[in-house]
Amino acid sequence: MAPAACLAGPAMSLQWRRRPLLGTPVGWSDAVHPVLRNVYAARGVLTPADAEHRLQRLLRPDGLGGLEAAVALLAEAIRTDAAIVVAGDYDCDGATGTALAVRGLRMLGARRVDYAIPNRFLHGYGLSAALVDTLQPAPQLIVTVDNGVASVEGVAAARARGIRVIVTDHHLPGERLPAADAIVNPNLPGDGFPSKHLAGVGVMFYLLLALRAQLFPQGESAGRAARETDPADRTPPGGRPDLSALLDLVALGTVADLVPLDFNNRVLVEAGLRRIRAGRACPGIGALLELSRREPALLSAADLGFAVAPRINAAGRLQDMRLGVACLLAEDAATARRHAERLDAINQERRALQASMVEEARVRVSADDLAGDAVGVALYERSWHAGVVGLVASQLKERLHRPVIAFAPVDGGETSELRGSGRSIAGFHLRDALALIDARQPGLIVRFGGHAMAAGLTLRREDFPRFAHAFDAVARERLPEEALHAVLHTDGELPPGAFGVDLARQLQAGGPWGQGFPEPLFDNVFDCRRWRLLGDRHWQLELHDPRDGVRYDAVLFNPQEAEPPPRLRAAYELVLDTWQGRERLRLRLRHIAPA
Repeated sequence: MAPAACLAGPAMSLQWRRRPLLGTPVGWSDAVHPVLRNVYAARGVLTPADAEHRLQRLLRPDGLGGLEAAVALLAEAIRTDAAIVVAGDYDCDGATGTALAVRGLRMLGARRVDYAIPNRFLHGYGLSAALVDTLQPAPQLIVTVDNGVASVEGVAAARARGIRVIVTDHHLPGERLPAADAIVNPNLPGDGFPSKHLAGVGVMFYLLLALRAQLFPQGESAGRAARETDPADRTPPGGRPDLSALLDLVALGTVADLVPLDFNNRVLVEAGLRRIRAGRACPGIGALLELSRREPALLSAADLGFAVAPRINAAGRLQDMRLGVACLLAEDAATARRHAERLDAINQERRALQASMVEEARVRVSADDLAGDAVGVALYERSWHAGVVGLVASQLKERLHRPVIAFAPVDGGETSELRGSGRSIAGFHLRDALALIDARQPGLIVRFGGHAMAAGLTLRREDFPRFAHAFDAVARERLPEEALHAVLHTDGELPPGAFGVDLARQLQAGGPWGQGFPEPLFDNVFDCRRWRLLGDRHWQLELHDPRDGVRYDAVLFNPQEAEPPPRLRAAYELVLDTWQGRERLRLRLRHIAPA
């Protein structure tokens, strides 16, 4: 299917496939619903132990390379009362990691801790030389969070000024590493840490655990000292600082950065969610939840990703991420509320700008067949905002099912450079593709970095046509035809009698669900008896199961079709709708097709 047709048409054609079980569930009690056991088995969780997300099962820091050198530098800085600057990033992972580092280092005894966040329009990404120049007076130590592994020039600029540098990052390294005093990154070649999916905030949390073990051993082994008590424990043993107080930030940053929720990340996220549900979130997260009308006691990982993270990210996209960090560092509810209201207003501006840019992209692709039969799609508009192009690429990627990179001028067109942000599909490693283009055509890409599924780069404006051709060529080489057809994976049909509040409750509590550990999604055929508009864009439906005639309430957000068919096949989540203290079963439809 041509991308232009897909983007302009009513809905993308999907191949529906059932997730296979990856083994036989064993050892589960009868209290665990058989449907949940099979949902787990389709995600490789075969025993109750695989679903025990207790902090005592968190991986120990021991295997994480670079910790020993980083801990020694931080311990010395605290002992000598050195000035420390935390250099973060302008996304939610970077903001939460920065707030975590500042709060954590202060808890561990550092008195002179400040932070610096690059302005994406002035300093570019990461610890740049331009950002280092703004640090006046110069600190004795810089600690990067969620960046730095590609900051060769920035680290060199800092070292030339006599500043020591610790890099903490999770991004894939390039061919050349910065000459930092210590680098902590589970994705460095040969690093022995078992989980390669820590977010930047997670890497920083592990560094704080290791530092605490060094500074507050209390007669324990470093390994045991690195293991947290339950977040609800307000009195950690031996008077050691309770780093579990920071797990709400770890959960938010991990979910926001869309890193795969492997077992270790699920432990971190679940611990942070427990803290928030107990009403013990930091004031900034509490204020953002209140503005987004989310009930802390019922919070899910999806709420963090869709309600809280975008409000923080908006600051880095349109203005200055220091606003987001200030909100997360606020010590009282009133201050947090003021910051949260500013972030909410910026996010509303971002949403309007994004909608306009996505519509322009849709028209471009449809009108001039820009995508045509392209496999790798690159788009550029002079009027687009560089802080929002990543969201445009994400939406187009979903509609086209092609890797997409969207570009905008740097500094509103004042320079000759373009900044691009890309999103990919399964089977196409975006950062590796950019590295291949860079190797084949040296100098075409000014700079780049990122992950398999998301990456950023800078180009000269006059080189955009050449890059667009090269990107499409690499995508054609590396993506087989079958990878260009979107696949919808579900957990199969729910049998009659399985629909119920008890199952919905167990599914809700069975996560945390998210990237790499997807929310349970079922598919069944229903008769649509009634439907109506919900607001201006959504549908509320009355569905009936043709097997037994049972009626279900359903909702579909942002449908592509003009109206639902009388009999439809629906992919849906089984959720609980809580209203005025009452629980109601509801089907949250994700996709529909005529049956």
